[in-house]
Amino acid sequence: MLLEELSNAIGVSGEEGEVRDIVMEAIGEHVTDMTVDNIGNVIAIQKGTENPDYTVMIAAHMDEVGMMVTNVDGNGLIQFTNVGGIDARILPGLRVKVGEKRTPGVILWKPIHLGRSMNVVEMDSLRIDTGATDKGAAQLGDRIAFDSFYAQLSDKIVRGKAFDDRVGCSILIDILQNGPYPVTVIAAFTVQEEVGLRGAQIAAQRLNPDAAIVLEGTTAHDLPNPNLEVDAGDIAPNPGCKLGEGAVLTLMDARMISDPRVLKFVRETAEANNIPYQYKTIRGGGTDGGAIHVAHTGIPTMILSTPCRYIHSPTALMNTDDYDNVLKLSQALLNNMSDFNDSDS
Repeated sequence: MLLEELSNAIGVSGEEGEVRDIVMEAIGEHVTDMTVDNIGNVIAIQKGTENPDYTVMIAAHMDEVGMMVTNVDGNGLIQFTNVGGIDARILPGLRVKVGEKRTPGVILWKPIHLGRSMNVVEMDSLRIDTGATDKGAAQLGDRIAFDSFYAQLSDKIVRGKAFDDRVGCSILIDILQNGPYPVTVIAAFTVQEEVGLRGAQIAAQRLNPDAAIVLEGTTAHDLPNPNLEVDAGDIAPNPGCKLGEGAVLTLMDARMISDPRVLKFVRETAEANNIPYQYKTIRGGGTDGGAIHVAHTGIPTMILSTPCRYIHSPTALMNTDDYDNVLKLSQALLNNMSDFNDSDS
């Protein structure tokens, strides 16, 4: 499965080259006019068979959250800052890879028997130990990635690094490899989503499509049991979305509110093709859609996400049925885009 190769690749925001190489090799025979723009997005075109003048931009971001070297102590310990949203509480004891040489290291913190009163983790109190003893341990600006790998846990569950958004990249590759479609697909494998949707902003302004689909890996908080009864007065847990219950549709997030006309088209297409779907019910976060839907005079934008547990951590979990259903729904939308075009006119 190509998702394994994409997940294991390292592409912290601003240095997506390793992922970009995999993408370009996978889609090269299925597209025309494949280019890399000035910021590093991969843009590729697959001409439509019936209505090639109608263009649908499909975006998936190549970058992942990680860290960056900000200083190296005289004893070789590395200071760092986050690149994208990372909760510092998960970091102590994690294995990481530093710089272009992928130097292995571990994030250290004061031993528990010396710091029992410390119950808040601050990133600037952490260091990375690579075994070096001098300032040659790393260069300022080196990216730091989680050191983890893809694995099949059961028939349906896989784990891996950077499912946000290598899952979307893998689905977009599958879409192209199984095309063409009635409308022209403009694939945009974007960069720097995790630090402000920067690649998508440039791509949308340049491409100005008639419609857009954004493919994402989104947050599933469905453990522990979201239906667990709670004591009176407690707030019931909100899972956001759940593994195994289908493609996730966004109602609203921090960067956009979905157009009701767009949601209606996506829902009706899913139901007509017996494709299960659910809603993202947590408002936080954002996707490339936040930049795409406000480009030019506005672009109708559909957000299709795959639910993943533990995103923005070294290891996320995904149900492959959800992956398949996002792929099926994406293809169904492309095959029926004339219905949306007619209803929107």
